[in-house]
This record gives sequence, C-alpha cells and structure tokens, in this order.
Amino acid sequence: MKKKELSAVQRLGEGIRFVFRTREILAALSLDMFAVLFGGAVALLPIFADEILHVGAEGLGALRAAPAVGSCLTLWLLAYLPLEHRAGIKLLAAVFGFGVAIVVFGLSSVFWLSWAALFLSGMFDGVSVVIRNTILQLKTPDDMRGRVSAVHTMFVGSSNEFGSFESGVTARWMGTIPAVVFGGCMTILVVGTIFMTSPALRKLQLH
Repeated sequence: MKKKELSAVQRLGEGIRFVFRTREILAALSLDMFAVLFGGAVALLPIFADEILHVGAEGLGALRAAPAVGSCLTLWLLAYLPLEHRAGIKLLAAVFGFGVAIVVFGLSSVFWLSWAALFLSGMFDGVSVVIRNTILQLKTPDDMRGRVSAVHTMFVGSSNEFGSFESGVTARWMGTIPAVVFGGCMTILVVGTIFMTSPALRKLQLH
C-alpha cells in the first residue's frame, strides 16, 4: 500500500517536533538564535562609524568587513583543527566569546579596538557555525534532514531580521552604546542559562 504523501506543513511540523525532542539540536539552535537576536550590533554600525568612532564611510566599510574576515580565517583554520572533542563546551565557549566581543565593541571608542572586537566576534561565530552544522548533520536521520534543515533556516533567518529590529528598538529606548552592551550581556546570560539547563550539550562529543 502506497504511503500517504504528507503536505509541506505536516513535514515542517515533523521537523519542528524532531528538533524539540532532540536536546542537543534544540540547545544549539537556541544558542544561535538568541546570540544573533541580542548580539546584532551590525545593524547599528553606521551610527558607531559616524557618531562614536568618527571614521566615516571608509571606516564603516572596514567595520562591516571585520566579522567576515574573522569568520573566513576561522573556517580556514578549522579545516586543519578538528572540533569533535568536547564540542558542546566549545560551542558554549564560542557563543560566550561572541557575547564578550560585542560588549567590548559597544564600550570601545577607539577604532582599532572596535575593529578587533568585531573581528573576534566573527571568529567566535565561525566556530559556532561549524559545530552547530555538524550537530545537525550527525544527530539528524537521513529521512528528517531536509525538514530539520528547513527549521534551522527558519531559526537563523528570523533571528537575523528580529535581531536588527531589536537593536533598533533598544537603541531608541536606551541609547546606542547601552543597547549594544545590553545585547552582549544578554548573549552571555543565554549561554549561562543553556549551560545550566542542558547537560546533553555540555557532554556532547562529535566523534
């Protein structure tokens, strides 16, 4: 008897249910979602370049490039430095480092320090991306991989957009610098919360 074809909504629902049942995947996606949501300093870079660092359009371009340069360097290094041992702790440490880098960027009034903080945020984000995607591949069965990938894309895409919105709203309420520092501190708080509540992620190995 031919198996009944599921609708797109039903398949997506199965993917969401699988993510919520699999603690390692849920913790990894939650880390990424909240880090991007609260640590979205990139949306405020034009204000920093113009009003705080006074570096103009060229400085803004350099600030925007800094996270990408950090990520590219990290991805090149990770081709030779495997992360399978204590991967969960490394993921938590990477997101923690990302939060600290965002706080430093928010507090900095020196261009080179701000650039370095964004560069480090890109490096930490690169580590997070590699570990998170590896978790998704290893912890998801073949027949669920497309659905879980769709849920992952939904998490990442929505958190990027909402993160820019959150940055704008908090900057309006608190001011630009307090908004960025608040976002970095919230990212660190999320890491602490998941560290305490997700022993499955803390003990995760990828080998």
